[in-house]
Amino acid sequence: VQLQASGGGLVQPGGSLRLSCTASAASESILNIRTMGWYRQAPAKQRELVAVIVSGGRTNYADSVKGRFTISRDNAKKTVHLQMYSLEPEDTAVYYCNADRIETRESIYRDIWGRGTQVTVSS
Repeated sequence: VQLQASGGGLVQPGGSLRLSCTASAASESILNIRTMGWYRQAPAKQRELVAVIVSGGRTNYADSVKGRFTISRDNAKKTVHLQMYSLEPEDTAVYYCNADRIETRESIYRDIWGRGTQVTVSS
């Protein structure tokens, strides 16, 4: 089971980016993904929560991104998105996708992380 993230890049302050992350399993069928979310880690800082969304749609955001970021998911496509607006230099970080629990027909996987995608906000 793995998470594949995409959508990072360089953007000017005030700009927008959309991150996507899709779960996949090589030889198993994914039945359910509980909570999916995005975390970020800036240089010399600890990894922090950005936004999470549970399978039913309830969301939670870091105070620093409320009103600017929107997390959504497509359960059928096993994908989570992070739409980021009004980006600030302080949003510069490596963004990581996470799923806390993925259930397949064969097993249950916990705390799965994707490879990070770099977001740089700079003029």
